Amino acid sequence: MPMPRTRKLSPHARTLLAVLLEAGRHWSHGYELARLADLKSGTLYPLLIRLEKQGYLDAEWQPPSEAGRPPRHAYRLTASGVELARANPPADPVPPAGRRREATI
Repeated sequence: MPMPRTRKLSPHARTLLAVLLEAGRHWSHGYELARLADLKSGTLYPLLIRLEKQGYLDAEWQPPSEAGRPPRHAYRLTASGVELARANPPADPVPPAGRRREATI
């Protein structure tokens, strides 16, 4: 059972949840999430750890996909994570998968 939320979600958390919601039941790796959510690893990984501890994410180690590559951690939303993501959409729409946001000038 997820821990009750006591604070509002940050814009970064909302964006990350939207990216994971778009992925559905597919597992996503940290590098992919960082790219799609346009987050640096120092922001992304603490969010992933916190959301997993609160019961909103499933996480697993996946075996190497090719020789010489280390196992990778993968993430996906739990049922309560899906509810949280739907209840807290990001203020700015998340770009379609595979496209990063354009830098604003």
